[in-house]
Amino acid sequence: MRETNLRGVDLNLLVVLEALLRERHITRAATSLSMSQPAVSRALGRLRETFDDPLLVRGPAGLTLSERAEGLRQPLADLLAGLSGLVATPDFDPADATGSLRIGCLDLEAAIYLPDLVPAIRQNAPNMQLEIYSHPDDYFALLAEGRLHLAISGLEPWAVAAQFHRRVIDHTHSEVLMGQDNALADPPMTLERYSAARHGVVSITGRGPAMMDERLARQGVHRQVALKLSSFANVPDACANSDVIFSLPHRLTRRLAARDGRLVTRPLPGALQEQRFPMYLYWHARHHNDAMSQWFRRLLLQTIDQRIDHGDTADDRP
Repeated sequence: MRETNLRGVDLNLLVVLEALLRERHITRAATSLSMSQPAVSRALGRLRETFDDPLLVRGPAGLTLSERAEGLRQPLADLLAGLSGLVATPDFDPADATGSLRIGCLDLEAAIYLPDLVPAIRQNAPNMQLEIYSHPDDYFALLAEGRLHLAISGLEPWAVAAQFHRRVIDHTHSEVLMGQDNALADPPMTLERYSAARHGVVSITGRGPAMMDERLARQGVHRQVALKLSSFANVPDACANSDVIFSLPHRLTRRLAARDGRLVTRPLPGALQEQRFPMYLYWHARHHNDAMSQWFRRLLLQTIDQRIDHGDTADDRP
């Protein structure tokens, strides 16, 4: 079999060939293709050159197929069906889908924003696996590598921000969580009383000063850190059983206090109260048009919207 350079083959001609083999008539083939009869005749001439075969030949009842053309019918039908599937937008039915849905966020964000996601996945996509990656890491790199579909973060991308899409899912601010018998539970919450208290810090990475320490430094004061934790799971007991206080996002402090009657929340001193800061849902351009990823984003945003009473949720990037 002689080799053919596909770069020299006009693949559009294959659609014309399929119509000619089906209709065995140039005019009828032209009508089915919404082309002119001369255009189809010229295409037939080029096809004869490409295949080095007449393809359609005169017979007693009109045009008939050559032996080569007869042998092309089924392979051509299979090829065109495969090409159609290749370029068609893939369907995604969560009810029948399998595979993994992967989202990255710290356990803090998971506790605040993801409680309703698991039952939603179980109800809508019972055969899919949800993977919540809460280990501290560079979530933007994991998104770029395709290892995550989504990530929740209040940070900005490290580089090439145009690669990423994002949606504001919440605005939050910090409050103080403490045991109900803590002396700071009684107002006023002054900067002096706050800085003199014994503080707990949740350090996910174990590196660098906490954001609150940086804000205190700008006020010319520092605090005594009596306890460092690597997870938020032990915060309630640490507060309830000691005089240690934690400064955490208000979504979390109020959630913990509502679940544990031993805990109360209080606002930060006025000098430390900052404007609300946004939390984002991020995804990479590689997954932006993927049908499964689009469904996953919509489902997650629905569960967050139902849980969080927040303001602006407009897209910051297209």
